[in-house]
Amino acid sequence: MVKSKLTDWSLVQSFLAVAEAGSLSAAARQLSRSQPTLGRHIQSLETSLNQQLFDRHPRGLQLSAAGTALLPMAREMQQQMYRLSLQAAGQSEALAGTVRITASVFAAHYLLPPILAEIRAAEPKIELELVPTDSSENLLFRAADIALRMYRPNQLEVITQHIADLPLGIFAAKSYLDQHGRPTTAAELWEHDLVGYDSNDLIVRTMQSMGWQVDRAKFVVRCDNQATYWQLVRAGCGIGFCQSEVARADNSVEEIDLGIEIPSLPVWLTAHGAMRETPRIRRVWTLLAQALKKHAKSTA
Repeated sequence: MVKSKLTDWSLVQSFLAVAEAGSLSAAARQLSRSQPTLGRHIQSLETSLNQQLFDRHPRGLQLSAAGTALLPMAREMQQQMYRLSLQAAGQSEALAGTVRITASVFAAHYLLPPILAEIRAAEPKIELELVPTDSSENLLFRAADIALRMYRPNQLEVITQHIADLPLGIFAAKSYLDQHGRPTTAAELWEHDLVGYDSNDLIVRTMQSMGWQVDRAKFVVRCDNQATYWQLVRAGCGIGFCQSEVARADNSVEEIDLGIEIPSLPVWLTAHGAMRETPRIRRVWTLLAQALKKHAKSTA
């Protein structure tokens, strides 16, 4: 049992990084620190606790029994330190500083750039960072201050707001349609090549909810990265789906009207509760919401 009192957070932070990465070099890259520094941190922590926390192997470091026992307590300490950081950051009253926004790769590429340009013009003292990713960034760990989601987040300790609904449509490259013909009914649609997602089952579930009996095999070209997915449609790989305004602005593709109503894409803004009322974050949130509502209204 570990009896010593942990007083240096940087040592615990290094311990967690090495435990998760499995080596000093990988942990050093993760923390942007030098490998010797992390080595000293691990040695200092082991000395202060009088415990060997890692077993050394040729391929890296593996948690010892003592290190495994310490890991849950270290993670709890990490949670508390991040909460403390969030609470302290949330006290800032200045309408200046950095606001970090995360969104899907597609939204970051096609939707947000003109909106962020408007925000910069309105608030030149606020710096903006955009993190394009299709994974769910952890707001608790300050991976982002505001997240733009196309689903309702359920993470604890966050505030969410449904902003708008973006219409979706069916589209294909004009070159594809010129070669394969233009479907006019849902039945004719199944005679064409369809572009879908790979492991993501969103399109399949949406179609099934509309009464269409489809599965993953119906889509002969598949990709989960939505920005790449759209490029596959533009290149003529088959018929696919896209946010209507983005696709209608592209002269290389054509909208296909099958007389069916496709469920729209919900847009949610999310922020950690401790940060939401920070003036600069509240201001960017408000401007984002206004712009997204305007965007949705213009495409309705």
